[in-house]
Amino acid sequence: MREEIFGPILPIVPYTDFEEAMAYVRTRPSPLALYWFGTHKGREGRIMSSARAGGITINDTLMHATQDTLPFGGVGESGMGAYHGQYGFDALSHLKPVFVQSRWSGGDIFAPPLSGFARKLMGYASRWARR
Repeated sequence: MREEIFGPILPIVPYTDFEEAMAYVRTRPSPLALYWFGTHKGREGRIMSSARAGGITINDTLMHATQDTLPFGGVGESGMGAYHGQYGFDALSHLKPVFVQSRWSGGDIFAPPLSGFARKLMGYASRWARR
């Protein structure tokens, strides 16, 4: 388990309590996949929010790699990126955004120096946003 495994081997690491398992995961390089088996929703939530891995599968193995609607890829030493379906297309393409401002732009109202109208409008918007 010193290098990534690409084969029909699934290492199983025993532990005596949940904190020991979390410490084991945190002190090692981020895995490409992390599999959690259990029904304790609190622990499941901690795994999902604090464990760093390319992907997490709950109560199964390998299935994350078959989901075209989820990105697939590693983090850290296990790789980088997110590949599958649209995620892969976007990751391997250079999207070229183009913005064309129209001749009549409402944004001109907020260009410095601010007019009295713009100040009133921004004051109204900030009071409304605080509600």
